[in-house]
Amino acid sequence: MTAVNQKGKYGRYIHGLLTISDLALVNLLFWLISIINEDLSAFDPKILWLMLNVSFVPVIFLIYNTHKQRAIYMEHVFVRAFQSVAIHALCFVSLLTFLGQYLPLIAYLELYGACLIAFPLWWMIARQIVKNYRRKGHNFSRVIIVGTNATALRLYEELMSDAGFGYKFNGFFGKWRPVDFPGEYKGNIEDLDSFVKSQAIDEIYFTLSGEDEETLSKVTKIADDNVAQFYYVPQISRYVNRVFELHNVGAVSMLTTRNNPLKNMINRGIKRGFDIIFSSLVLLFLFPLVFIPVAIIIKFTSPGPIFFKQLRTGYRGRDFMCWKFRTMHVNADSDKVQATKDDPRKTKFGDFLRRSSIDELPQFINVLKGDMSVVGPRPHMIKHTADYSKLIDKYMVRHLIKPGITGWAQVNGYRGLTEELWQMERRVEYDVWYIENWKFMLDLKIIVRTVLNAIQGEKNAF
Repeated sequence: MTAVNQKGKYGRYIHGLLTISDLALVNLLFWLISIINEDLSAFDPKILWLMLNVSFVPVIFLIYNTHKQRAIYMEHVFVRAFQSVAIHALCFVSLLTFLGQYLPLIAYLELYGACLIAFPLWWMIARQIVKNYRRKGHNFSRVIIVGTNATALRLYEELMSDAGFGYKFNGFFGKWRPVDFPGEYKGNIEDLDSFVKSQAIDEIYFTLSGEDEETLSKVTKIADDNVAQFYYVPQISRYVNRVFELHNVGAVSMLTTRNNPLKNMINRGIKRGFDIIFSSLVLLFLFPLVFIPVAIIIKFTSPGPIFFKQLRTGYRGRDFMCWKFRTMHVNADSDKVQATKDDPRKTKFGDFLRRSSIDELPQFINVLKGDMSVVGPRPHMIKHTADYSKLIDKYMVRHLIKPGITGWAQVNGYRGLTEELWQMERRVEYDVWYIENWKFMLDLKIIVRTVLNAIQGEKNAF
């Protein structure tokens, strides 16, 4: 058997070291809190430090698995951080209370407030350090794909999309090599066992049909005999752009499309509660600083009303009156024609309002009224809804939730004028993805990206 350099063995020590660093971070923060709060000197330090570290035990598995994930969205990082901090806080407070150690409430608030900031920040920094390390050819996982179909090629593209994921691809295996197959074909299934042994393969991805029981059993046995991780990849068309969940009926497994998360009453309550609080604060803060000056300038620079109100399609296809600052001279085409870059209908001040997105701020009134949400698919003109619903598949799906001031499509570059059909198709695709993958942390991510885009300026904002 050919010797293979093992230095790339995936995650042998890194995940453990990162988990230990998280424990060290908790101890560092508690030490700083102890210095700030002189009242803590009255408590037995040995008990405090012991319970602090014992309380970390229940969150080790959660944190360790977070570090193991090769690709993770930023909103998932915040969710894991919140879960870890909540579990640690529950254990720490419970243990100290049981032992008769009643720390001041402010100490807990400072400690876990700092943890909620420090954990996500450190995890993102650590993840970037690890990804840079992997891009230099270290800490990789040797993988092969069994299959030469479209699913296999799509999987390969995803695995290789970022060298920081830590994959070293060793080739495709299959029953035969299709004509003009673009991938690195290594051989048929009969060659697989010897190759896995000689190359010390870490992960095997099976993309063939599960109905091919003979091949599936053979590949599974090869993975088991060589202590390689086996993954079964279902053959799902790239055009079925949905998120799936695994369910079982007895011994039979099946995939089902995930329901709209906002059908859940708790999720709806969280989103609506945030909308009310956020829009109230924005309106309260910006009314004297922005609304009044903008209203005065609009009134003195062009004849017409301060606000532009337009019927747009909202939740479940119902029409509502959408508010904006007026940015154009009063015209008969406002309900039919989208604004263009050098649109003569725009006023000079209106052009500035559009480029800075200040013209959208009155829509926080719509949010407070319940017609809109802070984040969601952008509401379209009635005419556009009538036209695009006939041309684009799943167009009306975007109305399953309330429209938003900003959305996932907008922060990914699909805002403003849609000159070609494919641009609206992509916008709808992003909107449907948002609906099916909604999380509260995703909303916060979109809001942050919207603010950053507004500060930097967007080329499609006109």
